[in-house]
Amino acid sequence: MRQYFSRLWKQEPPTRPGAFSFLDLTGLTDGELELVQPGERWIEAILAVMADPATQVEEHEWTGIHRESLLAFLRQAPKGHEPGNSNRRRVPMYHFWMRLRPEFHVPVPMGGSITLRVATTPDIEKYFGHIGYGVYPPARGRRLAERACRLLLPLARHHGLNPLWITTDPENQPSRRTCERLGAELVDIVDVPVGHTLYQRGQKRKCRYRLAVD
Repeated sequence: MRQYFSRLWKQEPPTRPGAFSFLDLTGLTDGELELVQPGERWIEAILAVMADPATQVEEHEWTGIHRESLLAFLRQAPKGHEPGNSNRRRVPMYHFWMRLRPEFHVPVPMGGSITLRVATTPDIEKYFGHIGYGVYPPARGRRLAERACRLLLPLARHHGLNPLWITTDPENQPSRRTCERLGAELVDIVDVPVGHTLYQRGQKRKCRYRLAVD
């Protein structure tokens, strides 16, 4: 796996001394699933999924995804590379979109998204987690979140992230099953502090899963 991974990326030079150096990744595939770097070429595919009847049933979950918000995201994180910002207490992050390859006769062109936070802080260990993912309703039932996580394990290993922390709401059973299938251990369930960003979003408790990256 490590030799295979080394053929997938090239090192990008830091934009300034001491800047975090992202890896430019290609070829992250598992059957119909391909993790792609976010770009304007994929926007129409995402908008098509947003218009799908299955997505519309859960419209409240996806109201923030529209053309303008996607373009704003790409300005903030070109190619899915979001630099850290110490003033905002944000760490460097990789973002990928879950493309579903059309040759596999998939129901929709895009399956969701996944993020890898490249740092270990108390906030990440307890509340945010290193990995965050979301799967669009029409693409569910394919274990895309689990498979996308596995595709990112070599990247996490490269950046020295071990263990990985994944958090989820206690009532989110599909996400909890994803953690279990990955082999992550449930460490505890913690209360999110009042005033925390997640608490303001209505996320008041978090299951904390620890995943060894061997």
